[in-house]
Amino acid sequence: MKKDLHPKVYTTKVRCACGYEFESKSTVGEELGVEICSHCHPFFTGEQRFVDSAGRIDRFRKKYAGLQK
Repeated sequence: MKKDLHPKVYTTKVRCACGYEFESKSTVGEELGVEICSHCHPFFTGEQRFVDSAGRIDRFRKKYAGLQK
């Protein structure tokens, strides 16, 4: 087997914007920040809310506000 073929795997501490933290394995580094996780994502929580970090929903509504069926 060739030397230095595989990337280094770290035990990574992942921190979500909601405050939840957990440990995982990753090649990224020892710490990783994410915007959304399984504790705050609507699919896993069952709550109906929009995940809109860049204002996409507002731009969509503004763009198509004048259209009617």
